Amino acid sequence: NNRWCCRSAKAVVTKKGRGPMPSRTAEKNKSVLETIRTSVGDCVINWTRNYSCINILPAHNIIEWDCEELKQGTGPIASEAANNDGGSEPDRGAETARRMNNGWGSCMTSESNELVFYVNGHKVVERNVDPELNLITYLRRKLGLTGTKLGCGEGGCGSCTVMVSKYNASQGKIIHIAINACLAPLCSLHRTAITTVEGIGSTATRLHPVQERIAKAHGSQCGFCTPGMVMSMYTLLRNHLKPTLEQIEDTLQGNLCRCTGYRPIVEGYRTFAQTSSCCGGAGVDGRCCKEQPGEKSPKLFEPSEFLPLDPTQEPIFPPQLARRESPRSMLVFRGERVTWIQPTTLEELLALKTKHPEARLVVGNTEVGIEMKLKNMLYPVILAPAHIPELNFTRHTDTGIVFGAACSLSHVGNVLKEAARGLPGYRTEIFRAVLEQLRWFAGPQIRNVAAVGGNIMTASPISDLNPLFVAAGCLLTLASSGTTRVLKMDGAFFTGYRKTAVLPHEVLLSVEIPFTRKGEYCSAYKQAQRREDDIAIVNSGMRVVFREGSSVVEEIGLSYGGMGPTTVSAERTCRQLLSRQWNAELLHDGCALLASELALSPSAPGGMVQFRRTLSLSFFFKFYLSVLQKLGQDFQEAFQVEPVSPEYVSATELFHKDPPSSVQLFQGVPPDQVSSDMIGQPLPHLSSFQQATGEAIYCDDLPRLERELYLALVTSTEAHAQISSIDSSQALQIAGVTCFLTAKDIPGSNVTGHVALDETVFADGVVTCVGHIIGAVVADTEAHAQRAAKAVKVTYTKLEPIITIQDAISHSSYHMPPIKLENGDIKCGFEQADGIIEGEMHVGGQEHFYLETHCTLAVPRGEDGEMEIFSSTQSPSQTQNLVAKALGVPANRIVCRVKRLGGGFGGKESRGTMLATVVAVAAHKTKCPVRCALSRDVDMLVTGGRNPFLGRYKVGFQKSGKIVAVDLSLYCNAGNSLDLSSSILERALFHMGNAYKIPNIRGVGHVCKTNLPSNTAFRGFGAPQGMLIAETWMDAIIRKSGLPADQVRRLNLYKEGDIAYFNQKMEDVNIGKCWDECVESSSYHSRRKAVDEFNSQHRWKKRGLAIIPTMFGISFTATFLNQAAALVHIYTDGSVLLTHGGTEMGQGLHTKMVQVASKELRIPVSRIHICETSTNTVPNTSPTAASVSSDMNGMAIKIACQTLMERLEPFKSANPTGSWEQWVSSAYMERVGLSATGFYRTPDLNYNWKENSGRLYNYFSYGVASSEVEVDCLTGDHKNLRTDIV
Repeated sequence: NNRWCCRSAKAVVTKKGRGPMPSRTAEKNKSVLETIRTSVGDCVINWTRNYSCINILPAHNIIEWDCEELKQGTGPIASEAANNDGGSEPDRGAETARRMNNGWGSCMTSESNELVFYVNGHKVVERNVDPELNLITYLRRKLGLTGTKLGCGEGGCGSCTVMVSKYNASQGKIIHIAINACLAPLCSLHRTAITTVEGIGSTATRLHPVQERIAKAHGSQCGFCTPGMVMSMYTLLRNHLKPTLEQIEDTLQGNLCRCTGYRPIVEGYRTFAQTSSCCGGAGVDGRCCKEQPGEKSPKLFEPSEFLPLDPTQEPIFPPQLARRESPRSMLVFRGERVTWIQPTTLEELLALKTKHPEARLVVGNTEVGIEMKLKNMLYPVILAPAHIPELNFTRHTDTGIVFGAACSLSHVGNVLKEAARGLPGYRTEIFRAVLEQLRWFAGPQIRNVAAVGGNIMTASPISDLNPLFVAAGCLLTLASSGTTRVLKMDGAFFTGYRKTAVLPHEVLLSVEIPFTRKGEYCSAYKQAQRREDDIAIVNSGMRVVFREGSSVVEEIGLSYGGMGPTTVSAERTCRQLLSRQWNAELLHDGCALLASELALSPSAPGGMVQFRRTLSLSFFFKFYLSVLQKLGQDFQEAFQVEPVSPEYVSATELFHKDPPSSVQLFQGVPPDQVSSDMIGQPLPHLSSFQQATGEAIYCDDLPRLERELYLALVTSTEAHAQISSIDSSQALQIAGVTCFLTAKDIPGSNVTGHVALDETVFADGVVTCVGHIIGAVVADTEAHAQRAAKAVKVTYTKLEPIITIQDAISHSSYHMPPIKLENGDIKCGFEQADGIIEGEMHVGGQEHFYLETHCTLAVPRGEDGEMEIFSSTQSPSQTQNLVAKALGVPANRIVCRVKRLGGGFGGKESRGTMLATVVAVAAHKTKCPVRCALSRDVDMLVTGGRNPFLGRYKVGFQKSGKIVAVDLSLYCNAGNSLDLSSSILERALFHMGNAYKIPNIRGVGHVCKTNLPSNTAFRGFGAPQGMLIAETWMDAIIRKSGLPADQVRRLNLYKEGDIAYFNQKMEDVNIGKCWDECVESSSYHSRRKAVDEFNSQHRWKKRGLAIIPTMFGISFTATFLNQAAALVHIYTDGSVLLTHGGTEMGQGLHTKMVQVASKELRIPVSRIHICETSTNTVPNTSPTAASVSSDMNGMAIKIACQTLMERLEPFKSANPTGSWEQWVSSAYMERVGLSATGFYRTPDLNYNWKENSGRLYNYFSYGVASSEVEVDCLTGDHKNLRTDIV
């Protein structure tokens, strides 16, 4: 009946469901089965009428046939069998099987290349998807959803965060997770619903409360990170309607913001939390932050005005995705280089792994994606097992909890957290150690998709979890075709760098994390550069088991990451510690053994060798104290253990942060100020709503143009070398490649630069740094261009490089002669000194890490050499001029346009021209629009950063702490070109005394020429380096004199009327007022005593409290740059369009300019608009830099508006009760010009460097900050406890 045994075919046919079998004769069925047997041998056939298929389940693969086709004799097997029945072509059945075997195996389920998913509620069906296509590229390029931003491309910044919703069959519910779109392969999103920032609200319809609150709380500045912040918070609220402050902070772990310092973001989002956002009485004199005295206001926004969060208004999950359906077909996507296979069953997966043992298994793509993108690795076959039930389960056993290898780390954490809450503490020691590591494991977006099995199999030597799994002896279940085995994670599991004991054809099915018993303890440790979302320097998992009723070690495991090419198990040390009492002697011997066993070569990859070795011992010491403390608590009545000294207890504490509390007080506007006057009002960034909804357009968000091409750079891999040959033949053979450009393709001049013309557009013969641009590839897609760029072969003849400042000094390698600034009598000053200190201070470099990388789109206009440049630059006019020079055309043929920047910080003041000139040359050659947005790694490679400095000082001081003489030599590492380093060094010299009055001073500056990418402008422009060196020698004076730090610093501050060492009279000096106010508001003196008391009671944690002044001169030191212009149009409907020379990069420049115009024209800000910054509206603009753009452009707008108001005055006088629109209309009818320009030059700036005389700065800004920090002396771990800034 329902089960027939066909011995001749060696198969079993099983009828499922109801109804008769298809009407076939037994002979015909036998023929079908014989055909199958001929092709695949032993198999099982599942024959399901109408709904399913015939599934043939052999050892390797699956193929599906439609049952109705088979019944009617039209399917492939049926037709072949019918023909075979007739005897006319007896071999066609075998031939059919051979044709089918040309696929992935001898027999498999039918393939499907149809990808189905939803984006913002709309169904999307894609076929033949390239496995290398990631979600962010698809959203931005295919769907035009540019709100999702590309920041780092490796899951580290969160600007690409989107929400993915899917039905989880094992949990029986819909789940919502935040993911990084930059790492998610589009292939992995079958049957999911993706929600981007555009899908939850817009300015045209209704803002979502998440979007509204970050905007109104001033949490969006440059705005590039804002969509990612919004989507992370939105996902949290979809899962937790009333989150805690801790959940909010944890949610934002994976999102970076380069502008705000996070305070306004957290302040806005904590209004969703269960707890109050009040400071808890942390204000002045214990008063609430909301009840501060005086004229200062704590309210930047009014929470009561926020839209309420209504969960009933959220988009629904597509019902089509909520059905529980087993996948019928194996998803197979074949790209140009990679094939992606998503099997439906474990049998299929094992068969595929047997056939393709080199194939990589991918669940979250958090490792393979980065390897393919950044390490140029290629995996031709990728298997995606994420939906196989045997890899997605959780099972509680008598010995522990078993997790399927495809379970995400977030899921593992949730299960372990629940178990730790419900089980006795002694049972969950390992669980709690895993949870501690997961707290600091990447960000939520990574943990939501990264699989526990992937973490193990990746075999990273700095994995956070693997050392703990090894120490705990976790059990792994491995499977291959026909077999399974259980393998214990121990010291032998990791066999080499990125290698394990798992065989190539095996698949990791599950990992069991064991329970612990009484007398068993486990801890995990990790030290990174920063706590959240960072890779480890060293990490460790440690476990010890004691004999019952004693403190004698029965079993111990000490495992480390970051101490070698693999996870290292200190087995020799562990053997020596067995059967030992847990006491000070064991600690002493253990440290000695570890120091011997965990030796690192001085040249070990990763550096910091001494620190890493110290950390390995510090972790063991912490573990020893922690276990000693637990033994005393758990077995105090059974046996005696050494008590932990109270001053040592802090070494056992896990790192934790208190919930943040903050308050910002600012000077309120006068009571009589009219409400329409927005000057001094906390007006949110005018683009904040657009930034929060993803509508704000950045350079790479511009729509694709017809015939647009993409460019990728070819850069040097040598620091200093002659170019022997360039071979682009392989690159030119790659599909879609249009051309390869070098110096010979430049129509104008290859010479370029800023202060000096000492650079080239393309390297010509010699490269002078790693990252030096040699050429560029132009292709039809970004992927093709980047792939081709890597295929260009360059050979070199190496030359000796100069890298450090010390190298430059020893080789006398400088860009220019030294510059000197001197005032007073140095010799006399030192003779008056009671004490003299000498020393040196090294200040390292710094990457800009603006969230938006450099981007340029060049559009040739086809006549007279005209070209339009869209660039993310702070210097539109400089970009215009250097592009014109490279193309050999006048500047009036080039228009540079800037809408906004996703952060600049000085990094886009000059270095953007390096990319703009290359892209412009490509557009000129191809006669097509050309675009290039640098990837994060290339951007950091080619652009340089903050200049490293070396300061050598000699300082004389009196017993009172008064400084009488300073002799300083400053060395600035400029890199391979001068760029702006001469001006940076000048400002460093002008700030080498910080805010201190120094009567006798000499500073000599040297601009070092090295083989590094040219360093450039960076927030503060040399002043931070000069002031940090000043505070170094000031600190040395304080230590030597023994006087209180605040007393010495206060004594030396500038006073009103003082003459600075650059011979400018100090006017409106309020540094003393700032100092006194900061001392009072921070309760400095009482907290100083509390810090001293804490340090006396704690051996391994120490606190420090400092108060530091700053003074910054406001003006360009290059006098000619202190000019600005503006253009103001009034249209006949009364609306106003402003244009000025500054660029908007998050600092709110456009917002402030609108405020100025609003005040001068006496109209609401809603009537005023700024479109962009462009060189065809305001020419010859100075860079948006030096903290002067608001001053200069604001004055230019003021002048232009005053001109217009003078023109409108007769019409206002004639109709005093009229409206703005009526006055404008009357002026237009009388043919009065309604457009005006304004020009401003900062007055009285006339400094003469050679004579050290004249007025250098227009004025100075002053500030004082006090910070209290806590440092773990064993690990270097640190946290900021409190900061007060005035």
